[in-house]
Amino acid sequence: MASNERSSVAATEEPSDSEPETALETARRQLARAASSLEIDDAVRERLEHPTAVHEVTIPLERDDGSVDVFTGYRAHHDSVRGPHKGGLRYHPGVTRDECVGLAMWMTWKCAVMDLPFGGAKGGIVVDPKSLSRDEKERLTRRFTQEVRAVIGPTKDIPAPDMGTDPATMGWIMDAYSMQEGETVPGVVTGKPPIVGGSKGREEAPGRSVAIVTRETCKYYDYPLEETTVAVQGFGSVGASAARLLDAWGGTVVAVSDVNGGIYDPDGIDVAAIPSHDEEPEAVTSYAEKTDVTRLSNEELLTLDVDVLAPSAVGNVLTTDNADDIQADIVVEGANGPTTFAADAILEERGIHVIPDILANAGGVTVSYFEWLQDINRRAWPLERVNTELEEEMIAAWDALREEVEARDVTWRNAAYVVALSRIAEAHEVRGLWP
Repeated sequence: MASNERSSVAATEEPSDSEPETALETARRQLARAASSLEIDDAVRERLEHPTAVHEVTIPLERDDGSVDVFTGYRAHHDSVRGPHKGGLRYHPGVTRDECVGLAMWMTWKCAVMDLPFGGAKGGIVVDPKSLSRDEKERLTRRFTQEVRAVIGPTKDIPAPDMGTDPATMGWIMDAYSMQEGETVPGVVTGKPPIVGGSKGREEAPGRSVAIVTRETCKYYDYPLEETTVAVQGFGSVGASAARLLDAWGGTVVAVSDVNGGIYDPDGIDVAAIPSHDEEPEAVTSYAEKTDVTRLSNEELLTLDVDVLAPSAVGNVLTTDNADDIQADIVVEGANGPTTFAADAILEERGIHVIPDILANAGGVTVSYFEWLQDINRRAWPLERVNTELEEEMIAAWDALREEVEARDVTWRNAAYVVALSRIAEAHEVRGLWP
């Protein structure tokens, strides 16, 4: 589909990602690139390169066998000029301070792109969640909540689920925080079970937003959805929801994958028949064993000849090693940071349209905002209202980016940063700097 031709100048001058770049490095590069397109005060730009605060805590945990292990946790606050900090909490052995700061910066841009009254935050605990029993995970979560209780809250910082955490985790945080406050405070987190103040549609929201922006982008570039082929890397909550919606809307999902690899069928895959990774781990592998489909690796899936590629698993999967081999015409980033800065330059040079993560998967934070409103007002919304309002918000944000793409002749990623930084910079200029 996409051309493999690039100019010799671009090939020699493109940035390198021979060493995996951190989320912080990528976020700062993208900030600098977008700021160069805008007349942003140097002081505002300098402030946005740094977090407001990074909280590091030590979390002792008594294991089920009576032994004690000590873990490190982080909560990074990037910018709150437009409202309380907002962002996920992940449990993963690869969590670092810089990762949390970089992801918090992305959350700042994401909230601004969606015009939500939040700033960016991110946090995590350096732990393999698979090594924890359910009771251990609950104890770890409750102790972490106590350690960061002073810096979170419905008007300060509102965590949400991320890698290795889930609605149950958010329920434990809400309960631990509420017990110390002496009252039930559902708005301290989002992504909770609906029975304790969570919003209907929250878990499916990032995948739904990926599907919505894919549909709108295909329409814009004159790709009738019923004639469009899609490959989705990652069949977790984001990838599975996106694939199922696109299939229901008439698209042809020809490839999906999980951690063990992927499957491919040029005639289309019955994605509704495959449980997501959250519903049934390794379900893609099980499906492959029962049907006549082609097995392939996650790396091979990325280079399939399709119209739309949606990397929806982990970061840094599109790099200089494979950017020249991408054959999709449109890349929709379901995961956070799936494209390195260097690979992004190659895809731009090749004319491949990349819809950035800070728009594509922003359904999660948008419905989190809806949940926060429901908690404040103590009034739950029906699923139909949640999905209708999400659709309206996603199309409004997509339209704002489209206007910048057309007016400035920039990429979708640069357009997203132009929109976000314009809103954030204006807020900083209006509020000023405390002397």
